[in-house]
Amino acid sequence: MATLTLENGAAIRYIHAILDSTPVGRLAVAGPRASGLGDVKQQETAAVAESIEKADGFAQVFPEHKFHIVDVLQKRSHIVGMTGDGVNDAPALKKADCGIAVSGATDAARAAAAIVLLTPGLSVIIDAIKESRRIFQRMNSYAIYRIAETIRVLLFMTLAILVFNFYPLTAVMIVMLALLNDGAILSIAYDNVHYKDQPESWNMRMVLGISSALGVIGVVSAFGLFYLGERVFNLDRAHIQTLMYLKLSVAGHLTIFLTRTGGPFWSIRPARILWVAVVGTQVVATLIAVYGVFMMPLGWGWALFVWGYALIWFLLNDRVKLLAYRIFDPIKTKTPSDLTPQIAKRAYELYEQRGRQDGRAAQDWGQAEREIRTGKGQVGAPDGPAGLSQPGSPRPASCPLS
Repeated sequence: MATLTLENGAAIRYIHAILDSTPVGRLAVAGPRASGLGDVKQQETAAVAESIEKADGFAQVFPEHKFHIVDVLQKRSHIVGMTGDGVNDAPALKKADCGIAVSGATDAARAAAAIVLLTPGLSVIIDAIKESRRIFQRMNSYAIYRIAETIRVLLFMTLAILVFNFYPLTAVMIVMLALLNDGAILSIAYDNVHYKDQPESWNMRMVLGISSALGVIGVVSAFGLFYLGERVFNLDRAHIQTLMYLKLSVAGHLTIFLTRTGGPFWSIRPARILWVAVVGTQVVATLIAVYGVFMMPLGWGWALFVWGYALIWFLLNDRVKLLAYRIFDPIKTKTPSDLTPQIAKRAYELYEQRGRQDGRAAQDWGQAEREIRTGKGQVGAPDGPAGLSQPGSPRPASCPLS
Protein backbone atom coordinates (compact mmCIF):
# COMPACT_ATOMS: atom_id res chain seq x y z
CA MET A 1 0.00 0.00 0.00
CA ALA A 2 1.59 3.26 -1.13
CA THR A 3 0.61 6.77 -0.22
CA LEU A 4 0.41 10.24 -1.74
CA THR A 5 0.20 13.07 0.78
CA LEU A 6 -0.98 16.67 0.48
CA GLU A 7 0.72 19.64 2.11
CA ASN A 8 -2.02 20.03 4.71
CA GLY A 9 -1.82 16.40 5.81
CA ALA A 10 -4.52 14.82 3.66
CA ALA A 11 -3.61 11.37 2.40
CA ILE A 12 -4.45 9.29 -0.63
CA ARG A 13 -3.56 5.64 -0.26
CA TYR A 14 -3.58 3.45 -3.34
CA ILE A 15 -3.33 -0.22 -4.19
CA HIS A 16 -0.86 -1.21 -6.91
CA ALA A 17 -1.66 -4.19 -9.11
CA ILE A 18 1.38 -6.41 -9.83
CA LEU A 19 1.13 -7.67 -13.39
CA ASP A 20 3.23 -10.83 -13.33
CA SER A 21 3.06 -14.42 -12.16
CA THR A 22 5.30 -13.98 -9.12
CA PRO A 23 3.98 -15.92 -6.12
CA VAL A 24 2.34 -13.64 -3.60
CA GLY A 25 4.78 -14.63 -0.89
CA ARG A 26 7.67 -13.13 -2.87
CA LEU A 27 5.97 -9.81 -3.59
CA ALA A 28 6.88 -6.57 -1.79
CA VAL A 29 3.22 -6.24 -0.86
CA ALA A 30 0.86 -8.67 0.76
CA GLY A 31 -2.39 -9.62 -0.88
CA PRO A 32 -4.37 -12.29 -2.73
CA ARG A 33 -3.92 -13.35 -6.30
CA ALA A 34 -6.52 -11.75 -8.51
CA SER A 35 -6.91 -15.08 -10.31
CA GLY A 36 -8.42 -16.41 -7.13
CA LEU A 37 -11.33 -14.01 -7.24
CA GLY A 38 -14.79 -15.20 -8.12
CA ASP A 39 -16.62 -14.63 -11.38
CA VAL A 40 -16.46 -10.93 -12.13
CA LYS A 41 -20.12 -11.03 -13.18
CA GLN A 42 -21.22 -12.37 -9.79
CA GLN A 43 -21.45 -10.75 -6.37
CA GLU A 44 -18.51 -11.52 -4.12
CA THR A 45 -19.06 -12.99 -0.68
CA ALA A 46 -18.54 -10.69 2.29
CA ALA A 47 -15.27 -12.45 3.16
CA VAL A 48 -13.81 -12.08 -0.34
CA ALA A 49 -14.96 -8.46 -0.59
CA GLU A 50 -13.30 -7.71 2.75
CA SER A 51 -10.08 -9.36 1.59
CA ILE A 52 -10.12 -7.15 -1.52
CA GLU A 53 -10.61 -4.09 0.65
CA LYS A 54 -7.76 -4.97 3.00
CA ALA A 55 -5.30 -6.28 0.43
CA ASP A 56 -2.06 -4.41 -0.21
CA GLY A 57 -1.75 -5.63 -3.79
CA PHE A 58 -2.84 -8.15 -6.39
CA ALA A 59 -0.81 -10.49 -8.60
CA GLN A 60 -1.72 -12.19 -11.89
CA VAL A 61 -4.22 -9.44 -12.73
CA PHE A 62 -6.27 -9.49 -15.91
CA PRO A 63 -8.33 -6.54 -17.25
CA GLU A 64 -11.60 -8.02 -15.98
CA HIS A 65 -10.08 -8.36 -12.50
CA LYS A 66 -9.12 -4.69 -12.43
CA PHE A 67 -12.69 -3.75 -13.30
CA HIS A 68 -13.98 -6.15 -10.65
CA ILE A 69 -11.69 -4.81 -7.91
CA VAL A 70 -12.84 -1.26 -8.60
CA ASP A 71 -16.49 -2.37 -8.57
CA VAL A 72 -16.15 -4.20 -5.23
CA LEU A 73 -14.46 -1.22 -3.57
CA GLN A 74 -17.17 1.15 -4.85
CA LYS A 75 -19.88 -1.10 -3.46
CA ARG A 76 -18.13 -0.90 -0.07
CA SER A 77 -18.52 2.91 -0.09
CA HIS A 78 -14.99 3.80 -1.22
CA ILE A 79 -14.22 6.66 -3.58
CA VAL A 80 -11.98 4.86 -6.04
CA GLY A 81 -9.28 6.22 -8.31
CA MET A 82 -7.52 4.19 -10.97
CA THR A 83 -4.36 4.88 -12.92
CA GLY A 84 -3.43 3.12 -16.13
CA ASP A 85 -1.66 3.48 -19.44
CA GLY A 86 -2.78 0.63 -21.68
CA VAL A 87 -5.82 -0.54 -23.61
CA ASN A 88 -6.47 -3.25 -21.03
CA ASP A 89 -6.84 -0.58 -18.35
CA ALA A 90 -9.66 1.27 -20.15
CA PRO A 91 -12.64 -0.61 -18.59
CA ALA A 92 -11.39 -0.05 -15.03
CA LEU A 93 -10.47 3.57 -15.79
CA LYS A 94 -14.02 4.17 -17.02
CA LYS A 95 -15.55 2.39 -14.03
CA ALA A 96 -13.54 4.23 -11.36
CA ASP A 97 -14.82 7.44 -9.78
CA CYS A 98 -11.69 9.11 -11.13
CA GLY A 99 -9.78 7.41 -13.94
CA ILE A 100 -6.25 8.77 -14.41
CA ALA A 101 -4.25 8.11 -17.57
CA VAL A 102 -0.54 8.48 -16.82
CA SER A 103 2.01 10.13 -19.08
CA GLY A 104 2.51 8.20 -22.31
CA ALA A 105 -0.82 6.35 -22.06
CA THR A 106 -2.54 4.96 -25.13
CA ASP A 107 -5.42 6.78 -26.82
CA ALA A 108 -7.90 4.25 -25.43
CA ALA A 109 -6.74 4.86 -21.87
CA ARG A 110 -6.85 8.63 -22.37
CA ALA A 111 -10.39 8.46 -23.74
CA ALA A 112 -11.62 6.41 -20.78
CA ALA A 113 -9.89 8.50 -18.11
CA ALA A 114 -11.22 11.60 -16.36
CA ILE A 115 -7.71 13.04 -15.91
CA VAL A 116 -4.75 12.76 -18.28
CA LEU A 117 -1.30 13.33 -16.78
CA LEU A 118 1.21 15.02 -19.08
CA THR A 119 4.12 14.91 -16.63
CA PRO A 120 5.91 11.65 -15.69
CA GLY A 121 5.31 10.38 -12.19
CA LEU A 122 2.30 10.40 -9.86
CA SER A 123 3.01 13.43 -7.69
CA VAL A 124 1.21 15.65 -10.22
CA ILE A 125 -2.02 13.98 -9.08
CA ILE A 126 -1.71 15.96 -5.86
CA ASP A 127 -1.95 19.24 -7.76
CA ALA A 128 -4.98 17.96 -9.68
CA ILE A 129 -6.74 16.98 -6.45
CA LYS A 130 -6.02 20.34 -4.84
CA GLU A 131 -7.34 22.31 -7.82
CA SER A 132 -10.44 20.15 -8.22
CA ARG A 133 -11.36 20.65 -4.56
CA ARG A 134 -10.87 24.40 -4.91
CA ILE A 135 -13.21 24.38 -7.88
CA PHE A 136 -15.76 22.40 -5.90
CA GLN A 137 -15.66 24.93 -3.06
CA ARG A 138 -16.25 27.79 -5.50
CA MET A 139 -19.16 25.94 -7.09
CA ASN A 140 -20.62 25.29 -3.66
CA SER A 141 -20.33 28.98 -2.74
CA TYR A 142 -21.98 30.03 -6.00
CA ALA A 143 -24.87 27.58 -5.53
CA ILE A 144 -25.59 28.85 -2.01
CA TYR A 145 -25.39 32.48 -3.17
CA ARG A 146 -27.61 32.00 -6.21
CA ILE A 147 -30.34 30.13 -4.32
CA ALA A 148 -30.29 32.63 -1.42
CA GLU A 149 -30.46 35.60 -3.78
CA THR A 150 -33.32 34.09 -5.76
CA ILE A 151 -35.33 33.42 -2.61
CA ARG A 152 -34.64 36.89 -1.27
CA VAL A 153 -35.65 38.86 -4.38
CA LEU A 154 -38.55 36.75 -5.63
CA LEU A 155 -40.13 36.12 -2.25
CA PHE A 156 -39.88 39.79 -1.27
CA MET A 157 -41.39 41.00 -4.55
CA THR A 158 -44.17 38.41 -4.49
CA LEU A 159 -45.22 39.20 -0.91
CA ALA A 160 -45.01 42.95 -1.51
CA ILE A 161 -47.30 42.68 -4.52
CA LEU A 162 -49.80 40.28 -2.92
CA VAL A 163 -49.94 41.81 0.56
CA PHE A 164 -49.32 45.52 -0.02
CA ASN A 165 -50.37 45.79 -3.67
CA PHE A 166 -47.04 47.53 -4.33
CA TYR A 167 -44.39 46.81 -6.93
CA PRO A 168 -41.09 47.35 -5.03
CA LEU A 169 -39.01 47.28 -8.22
CA THR A 170 -39.69 48.37 -11.77
CA ALA A 171 -38.76 46.19 -14.75
CA VAL A 172 -35.72 48.36 -15.48
CA MET A 173 -34.54 48.04 -11.87
CA ILE A 174 -34.78 44.26 -12.05
CA VAL A 175 -32.70 44.18 -15.24
CA MET A 176 -29.98 46.43 -13.77
CA LEU A 177 -29.99 44.41 -10.54
CA ALA A 178 -29.45 41.17 -12.47
CA LEU A 179 -26.68 42.62 -14.65
CA LEU A 180 -24.70 44.03 -11.74
CA ASN A 181 -25.12 40.89 -9.63
CA ASP A 182 -24.01 38.59 -12.44
CA GLY A 183 -21.04 40.80 -13.24
CA ALA A 184 -19.75 40.53 -9.69
CA ILE A 185 -20.44 36.86 -9.10
CA LEU A 186 -18.36 35.85 -12.14
CA SER A 187 -15.25 36.80 -10.19
CA ILE A 188 -15.92 34.06 -7.63
CA ALA A 189 -14.24 31.66 -10.10
CA TYR A 190 -10.91 33.22 -9.05
CA ASP A 191 -11.65 33.56 -5.33
CA ASN A 192 -9.42 32.27 -2.53
CA VAL A 193 -10.79 29.10 -0.93
CA HIS A 194 -9.67 26.44 1.53
CA TYR A 195 -10.24 22.90 0.30
CA LYS A 196 -11.07 20.05 2.66
CA ASP A 197 -8.73 17.15 3.39
CA GLN A 198 -11.26 14.44 2.51
CA PRO A 199 -13.06 13.74 -0.79
CA GLU A 200 -16.17 15.86 -1.16
CA SER A 201 -19.62 15.41 -2.67
CA TRP A 202 -22.69 17.57 -2.93
CA ASN A 203 -24.58 17.95 0.34
CA MET A 204 -27.89 19.33 -0.89
CA ARG A 205 -29.36 19.38 2.60
CA MET A 206 -26.60 21.77 3.64
CA VAL A 207 -26.75 23.86 0.45
CA LEU A 208 -30.52 24.29 0.55
CA GLY A 209 -30.56 24.82 4.31
CA ILE A 210 -27.90 27.55 4.35
CA SER A 211 -29.26 29.32 1.27
CA SER A 212 -32.84 29.19 2.58
CA ALA A 213 -31.80 30.64 5.94
CA LEU A 214 -29.93 33.52 4.26
CA GLY A 215 -32.77 34.07 1.79
CA VAL A 216 -35.49 34.25 4.43
CA ILE A 217 -33.51 36.58 6.69
CA GLY A 218 -32.92 38.76 3.62
CA VAL A 219 -36.66 39.02 3.05
CA VAL A 220 -37.13 40.06 6.68
CA SER A 221 -34.52 42.82 6.34
CA ALA A 222 -36.07 44.03 3.09
CA PHE A 223 -39.52 44.36 4.66
CA GLY A 224 -37.91 46.10 7.63
CA LEU A 225 -36.53 48.81 5.34
CA PHE A 226 -39.85 49.00 3.49
CA TYR A 227 -41.63 49.61 6.82
CA LEU A 228 -39.18 52.33 7.81
CA GLY A 229 -39.50 54.10 4.47
CA GLU A 230 -43.31 54.03 4.32
CA ARG A 231 -44.45 54.21 7.94
CA VAL A 232 -41.60 55.97 9.77
CA PHE A 233 -40.10 58.34 7.18
CA ASN A 234 -43.32 58.71 5.12
CA LEU A 235 -41.56 58.46 1.76
CA ASP A 236 -43.58 58.30 -1.43
CA ARG A 237 -43.71 55.06 -3.42
CA ALA A 238 -41.27 56.26 -6.10
CA HIS A 239 -38.55 57.00 -3.54
CA ILE A 240 -39.26 53.71 -1.77
CA GLN A 241 -38.69 51.87 -5.05
CA THR A 242 -35.25 53.47 -5.41
CA LEU A 243 -34.56 52.75 -1.74
CA MET A 244 -35.41 49.07 -2.19
CA TYR A 245 -33.38 48.81 -5.40
CA LEU A 246 -30.24 50.06 -3.67
CA LYS A 247 -30.85 47.88 -0.64
CA LEU A 248 -31.30 44.71 -2.70
CA SER A 249 -28.18 45.52 -4.72
CA VAL A 250 -25.94 46.26 -1.73
CA ALA A 251 -27.24 43.41 0.42
CA GLY A 252 -26.98 40.98 -2.49
CA HIS A 253 -23.32 41.73 -3.07
CA LEU A 254 -22.57 41.53 0.64
CA THR A 255 -24.15 38.06 0.60
CA ILE A 256 -21.27 36.94 -1.64
CA PHE A 257 -18.89 37.41 1.29
CA LEU A 258 -21.20 35.31 3.50
CA THR A 259 -21.57 32.33 1.19
CA ARG A 260 -17.90 32.01 0.21
CA THR A 261 -16.86 30.57 3.57
CA GLY A 262 -18.37 28.25 6.15
CA GLY A 263 -16.84 30.25 9.01
CA PRO A 264 -17.00 33.96 9.84
CA PHE A 265 -16.84 36.16 6.75
CA TRP A 266 -13.32 37.32 7.65
CA SER A 267 -11.91 33.77 8.02
CA ILE A 268 -10.68 33.63 4.39
CA ARG A 269 -9.37 36.73 2.64
CA PRO A 270 -11.24 37.39 -0.64
CA ALA A 271 -9.26 37.51 -3.85
CA ARG A 272 -8.41 40.96 -5.17
CA ILE A 273 -10.49 40.43 -8.30
CA LEU A 274 -13.55 39.71 -6.15
CA TRP A 275 -12.99 42.90 -4.16
CA VAL A 276 -12.65 44.95 -7.34
CA ALA A 277 -15.74 43.41 -8.92
CA VAL A 278 -17.97 43.94 -5.87
CA VAL A 279 -16.77 47.47 -5.11
CA GLY A 280 -16.99 48.46 -8.77
CA THR A 281 -20.54 47.22 -9.28
CA GLN A 282 -21.73 48.77 -6.02
CA VAL A 283 -20.25 52.14 -6.89
CA VAL A 284 -22.22 51.99 -10.13
CA ALA A 285 -25.41 50.89 -8.33
CA THR A 286 -25.07 53.66 -5.74
CA LEU A 287 -24.52 56.35 -8.38
CA ILE A 288 -27.55 55.12 -10.31
CA ALA A 289 -29.72 55.40 -7.20
CA VAL A 290 -28.28 58.73 -6.02
CA TYR A 291 -28.63 60.53 -9.35
CA GLY A 292 -31.75 58.74 -10.51
CA VAL A 293 -30.80 56.90 -13.69
CA PHE A 294 -34.10 55.29 -14.84
CA MET A 295 -35.55 55.90 -11.37
CA MET A 296 -36.35 58.60 -8.81
CA PRO A 297 -33.14 60.26 -7.44
CA LEU A 298 -32.46 59.23 -3.87
CA GLY A 299 -29.67 61.57 -2.74
CA TRP A 300 -26.50 60.84 -0.81
CA GLY A 301 -28.11 60.99 2.61
CA TRP A 302 -30.56 58.19 1.95
CA ALA A 303 -27.90 56.21 0.07
CA LEU A 304 -25.61 56.26 3.12
CA PHE A 305 -28.55 55.25 5.29
CA VAL A 306 -29.19 52.21 3.06
CA TRP A 307 -25.51 51.23 3.20
CA GLY A 308 -25.50 51.43 7.00
CA TYR A 309 -28.72 49.42 7.22
CA ALA A 310 -27.34 46.74 4.88
CA LEU A 311 -24.05 46.49 6.81
CA ILE A 312 -25.85 45.98 10.12
CA TRP A 313 -27.91 43.16 8.64
CA PHE A 314 -24.78 41.74 7.02
CA LEU A 315 -23.19 41.24 10.44
CA LEU A 316 -26.40 39.70 11.76
CA ASN A 317 -26.68 37.41 8.74
CA ASP A 318 -23.16 36.15 9.37
CA ARG A 319 -24.20 34.89 12.80
CA VAL A 320 -27.33 33.32 11.31
CA LYS A 321 -25.15 31.57 8.73
CA LEU A 322 -22.87 30.11 11.42
CA LEU A 323 -25.91 28.82 13.32
CA ALA A 324 -27.31 27.31 10.13
CA TYR A 325 -24.02 25.51 9.46
CA ARG A 326 -24.13 23.97 12.94
CA ILE A 327 -27.59 22.64 12.16
CA PHE A 328 -27.23 21.49 8.55
CA ASP A 329 -23.52 20.61 8.46
CA PRO A 330 -22.42 19.60 11.97
CA ILE A 331 -18.73 18.89 12.51
CA LYS A 332 -18.10 15.21 13.10
CA THR A 333 -15.66 14.61 15.92
CA LYS A 334 -12.73 12.41 14.98
CA THR A 335 -11.99 9.36 17.08
CA PRO A 336 -8.73 9.54 19.06
CA SER A 337 -7.41 6.48 17.20
CA ASP A 338 -7.53 8.21 13.80
CA LEU A 339 -3.91 9.26 13.30
CA THR A 340 -4.09 9.40 9.50
CA PRO A 341 -3.79 13.22 9.20
CA GLN A 342 -0.69 13.29 11.43
CA ILE A 343 0.86 10.35 9.59
CA ALA A 344 0.12 11.91 6.21
CA LYS A 345 1.62 15.23 7.26
CA ARG A 346 4.82 13.54 8.46
CA ALA A 347 5.00 11.46 5.26
CA TYR A 348 4.80 14.62 3.19
CA GLU A 349 7.62 16.17 5.25
CA LEU A 350 9.77 13.12 4.50
CA TYR A 351 8.85 13.43 0.82
CA GLU A 352 9.99 17.06 0.84
CA GLN A 353 13.22 16.21 2.65
CA ARG A 354 14.13 13.72 -0.09
CA GLY A 355 13.74 16.34 -2.78
CA ARG A 356 10.21 15.30 -3.87
CA GLN A 357 11.49 12.05 -5.35
CA ASP A 358 8.83 9.69 -6.66
CA GLY A 359 8.80 5.97 -5.92
CA ARG A 360 9.27 6.16 -2.14
CA ALA A 361 5.72 6.92 -1.07
CA ALA A 362 5.27 3.53 0.60
CA GLN A 363 8.51 3.83 2.55
CA ASP A 364 7.67 7.39 3.61
CA TRP A 365 4.26 6.32 4.87
CA GLY A 366 5.68 3.38 6.79
CA GLN A 367 8.36 5.48 8.45
CA ALA A 368 5.88 8.26 9.28
CA GLU A 369 3.44 5.76 10.78
CA ARG A 370 6.13 4.27 13.01
CA GLU A 371 7.24 7.72 14.18
CA ILE A 372 3.72 9.01 14.90
CA ARG A 373 2.49 5.89 16.67
CA THR A 374 5.65 5.65 18.74
CA GLY A 375 5.46 9.33 19.61
CA LYS A 376 1.83 8.95 20.66
CA GLY A 377 2.70 6.02 22.89
CA GLN A 378 0.54 3.68 20.84
CA VAL A 379 1.52 0.33 19.47
CA GLY A 380 0.51 0.07 15.84
CA ALA A 381 0.27 -2.97 13.64
CA PRO A 382 3.65 -4.35 12.62
CA ASP A 383 4.96 -3.00 9.36
CA GLY A 384 5.09 -5.29 6.39
CA PRO A 385 7.89 -5.63 3.86
CA ALA A 386 9.36 -2.45 2.39
CA GLY A 387 7.96 -0.39 5.22
CA LEU A 388 4.34 -1.00 4.19
CA SER A 389 1.51 -0.95 6.72
CA GLN A 390 -0.63 -3.96 7.36
CA PRO A 391 -4.30 -3.89 6.36
CA GLY A 392 -5.37 -2.57 9.77
CA SER A 393 -3.93 0.89 9.09
CA PRO A 394 -6.32 3.78 8.41
CA ARG A 395 -7.34 4.16 4.76
CA PRO A 396 -8.93 7.51 3.81
CA ALA A 397 -9.55 6.42 0.23
CA SER A 398 -8.90 3.45 -2.04
CA CYS A 399 -7.21 4.01 -5.39
CA PRO A 400 -6.30 0.87 -7.35
CA LEU A 401 -3.44 1.51 -9.73
CA SER A 402 -2.54 -0.63 -12.68
